[in-house]
Amino acid sequence: QVQLVESGGGLVQPGGSLTLSCAASGFTLDTYAIAWIRRAPGKEREVVSCINNSDGSTYYADSMKGRFTISRDIAKNTVYLQINSLKPEDTAVYYCGAVDERLRSQRLCLKYEYDYWGQGTQVTVSS
Repeated sequence: QVQLVESGGGLVQPGGSLTLSCAASGFTLDTYAIAWIRRAPGKEREVVSCINNSDGSTYYADSMKGRFTISRDIAKNTVYLQINSLKPEDTAVYYCGAVDERLRSQRLCLKYEYDYWGQGTQVTVSS
């Protein structure tokens, strides 16, 4: 049974940093792509970043380049999202999604439709 569990969210002051975790179970990361997306109140879902774990390629949405870093620990079956220089507009629920890359015909994981999602972790940036 595929399961994704996000953690690491919280209340942070502007300018601070957070590292979110996406712990996967029921599958091994090495053939899966993992994406981070966020949803803020009253706003559309935004893709933040993704990683093709088959080769470690990472991708970022244009608006997310610079302050976000996606990484992985294959041994822990976990993908991380580090966010630096947090801004109030980063306030959102952050979700991770997973899909077996072998089921998708292209490499760019930003364009994938993801099959599995976690429950999300709330990030609130406020002074």
